[in-house]
Amino acid sequence: MIKMKELIENLLKISGFRELNPVQKEAINKGLLENKNFIIASPTASGKTFAAELAMIKTILEERKKVVYIVPLVALAAEKYNNFRKKYEEMKIKVALSIGDFDNSDPWLKEYDIIVCSNEKLDSLIRHGAEWINDVGLVVCDEIHLINDESRGPTLEILITKLREISNARIIALSATIKNIEDLANWLNANYIVSDWRPVKLYEGIFFEGRLEFPNWKKYELDKDDAEKAIVKNTLKMNKQCIIFVGTRKSSEKLAKELKDTVKNFLTENEKEKLKEISEEILNVLEYPSEQCKLLAECVKSGIAFHHAGLLGKQKFIIEEAFRKRIIKVITATPTLAMGVSLPAFRVIIRDVKRYYSRLGYSYIPISEYKQMSGRAGRPEYDEWGESILIARNFSEARKLYEHYILGESEEIYSKLFLEPILRIQTLSLIASGMYPTIEDIRRFFSKTFFASQYGDIERIMEKIERIIDLLIKWKFVKEREKIFEATRLGERVDKLYIDPFTAWYFISNLMRKKHEKLKEIAYLLLISRALEMMPLPNVKSKEFDELSKIAEKEVFFEKVPDAWEDEFDDFVRALKLAIAFKNWIEEKTEAEILEDFGITPGELMARLEIADWLLYSAYELSNILHLKIHKKIIKKLRIRMKYGIKEELLPLISIKGIGRIRARKLYNNGIRSIDDVRKTPLNILENIIGKKTAKQIKEEVENS
Repeated sequence: MIKMKELIENLLKISGFRELNPVQKEAINKGLLENKNFIIASPTASGKTFAAELAMIKTILEERKKVVYIVPLVALAAEKYNNFRKKYEEMKIKVALSIGDFDNSDPWLKEYDIIVCSNEKLDSLIRHGAEWINDVGLVVCDEIHLINDESRGPTLEILITKLREISNARIIALSATIKNIEDLANWLNANYIVSDWRPVKLYEGIFFEGRLEFPNWKKYELDKDDAEKAIVKNTLKMNKQCIIFVGTRKSSEKLAKELKDTVKNFLTENEKEKLKEISEEILNVLEYPSEQCKLLAECVKSGIAFHHAGLLGKQKFIIEEAFRKRIIKVITATPTLAMGVSLPAFRVIIRDVKRYYSRLGYSYIPISEYKQMSGRAGRPEYDEWGESILIARNFSEARKLYEHYILGESEEIYSKLFLEPILRIQTLSLIASGMYPTIEDIRRFFSKTFFASQYGDIERIMEKIERIIDLLIKWKFVKEREKIFEATRLGERVDKLYIDPFTAWYFISNLMRKKHEKLKEIAYLLLISRALEMMPLPNVKSKEFDELSKIAEKEVFFEKVPDAWEDEFDDFVRALKLAIAFKNWIEEKTEAEILEDFGITPGELMARLEIADWLLYSAYELSNILHLKIHKKIIKKLRIRMKYGIKEELLPLISIKGIGRIRARKLYNNGIRSIDDVRKTPLNILENIIGKKTAKQIKEEVENS
C-alpha cells in the first residue's frame, strides 16, 4: 500500500504547488480516492485536472492498473499528453497519446500507464478488441458537460455506457458547473462536488455607453473610442493581455486588422524584434503563403493575432505559445478557443452574444458558453483577479445581459442520444461485438444510457433502432436468423472502419453500380464529398453556381445528377465544389490558390483532407472486400495523391522519405523522375536542386534500399 500523504506531497512538489486547494481537499474528503465513480464540477483553472491526477497516480502505483484520460478534442489531447509526460517521466510513469487511425487496436499501448486519447479513438479501440482495455482501472472523462452537445455528446454517452458494461474501471468526470449535476451523478452512481472556487477572483462586467462597469465592485474610465479599442488600450496600459471573442472567422480577422495599430503602440523594441521572428515563422508555414497567412503575419508583427478553425494547426500553436509568453498581447477569436487548449488572459471580452442557428435564426448564445469563455479570465501566475466583459449598445441592453448572463445559471444538460446517425453507428457496433445478439439485449444496453436515466422510457429510441436494424439487414451489414442478429463480414468491416453505415451503403451502392467502369478522379472525389462525414459542405456563391452546374452536366459521376429543380441539386453542387477543390489540390495548386478560388482556408482544407483520407481508405477497404479491382486500384493511387497533393507522375518520387510535393516537383522538372534516377544522379546535382541536407539523406536512403 502506498502512503497517500507522501504521494500527495510528492505530486504537489512536481506540479509546483504548495498545498491542496479547496476544490481538491473537498474532493478527497468526499471520496475522490475511494473505489467509486466521482464528478468534479468547478470553474476553469480550479485544479480539477490535478485532483484527477491524484487518483490516476494512486491507480497506477497502488492498483497496478492503467489509466485512460479522454478528451473531446485532438488539440486538448496533445496538450494533456505533453503535460503528463513532462511531469511524470521522473516517476518512470509511461504516458502515451493515441489519436486518429480508427482502424487499429494500437497493441503498443499495452506498455503504457497513462493513455491520453479522444472519445472517438477510445470507442474505436474498444471495437477493435484492444486487449489492454481489461487492464484499465480508471477512466478520466474531461469536459463531460459536452454530453449535451449534439455532435459530440452521443458518442461520449455510448462510450461511457460501453465502459461500464465491459470493465470495472472507475470513472472520474470533470466539468464546468452543471446545473443538474444530480442527473449525471445518478446515472454514473457517483459521488460529486460542485464548487465555485477559483484561484483568481473573477469579476464580470459590462461595457456600455463609453463606461466599463463591474457591479458591486468598480468602474473604469476609458478613452472615447470604439468599445473594443477603448478596452484594449485600457488593458495594455495595465500591462495585461486580453482575448476578444467574436462570432465568426471573418469578424476575428477584421477586428485584429482594425486593432493592430492600437496594440503596436504599446510594444517595446525588444518585443517588436521577437514578434518579427514569430511573424516570419507564421508566414512560412506554407510554401506559398495565402492572403490569410499574410494578414495573420502582419497582425502578429503588431502584437495581435486572430485565432479560428481556418488556421493551420502549426499557426495556432505558434500563436498560443507566444501569447503564453506574453509576447502577443491580444487575440481575437471564435468561441472554439474557449473549448480547446488552456489559454487564460487577464481580460476576456465577449463581443458577440448572438449567433445564427439554422433552425432559429439569430439567437443569444447559451449561458454555459458564456461561462466557458468568461472562465478564461485570470491567471494565477500573473493576476490577482481576472475580468470578463460583455459589450452592450446601451443601458437597456446592458441590464438585460447582466441579468441573463452574469446572474444566470448554466443550462441543464440533456442526452442527445436520439440522433439517428449515432444510433446507426452504435447499433451496428453493438451487434458486431457479439454481446448484443437480440433486440432485448440491445434494449438492455440502451436502458443503461444517460438518456434512459433522464427520461425513464427508451421506447422513442427503440422505435428508431428497430428501423435502423431493418436498414442494416437491407444493406447486408446484418443478418437475422430466428430473431438472432449477427454482423456479416461486410458489416464487421464497416463497424471497424468507424464510418456511418449510411455512408458505407452509399459507397457500396455507387461503386457496384459502375463496377466495370473506369471513371475519372472527379467521380471518386465527389463520392467522398457527398458522405455525411463531410458535412457541413461549403457554401456556393451565386456566381459559382452556373459554372458548377455546367461541370455537373458534362462529367460522368457514380450517381445520376439531380435535376436542377430538385431540392437535392443544391447539396449536389456544394459537394461538387468541394470535390473540385480536392481536384485542384491533387493538380498541385497551392493552399493560397485554393483559398482564393474556393474560399476554403488552409486550416479547413487540411481538416477536410484528413476526413477525405479516411473516407478514401474506407472506400478502398470496401472495394477490396467486394472484389472491385478497377475501383480499388484507382482509389489507392488517389489516396496517396490526396495525402501529398500531387499529380500521378510524382508518385514514384513521393515514396522517398523526406520528399514532399515541392521537392518532388523540382526533381521531376529537372529530369529526375524515378527512384532509379535519384540513385544515378550525382550528389552535387541533387544538392543544387533540393539542398545539401535533403540530397544527402535521400541519396543514402535509395542506395540502401
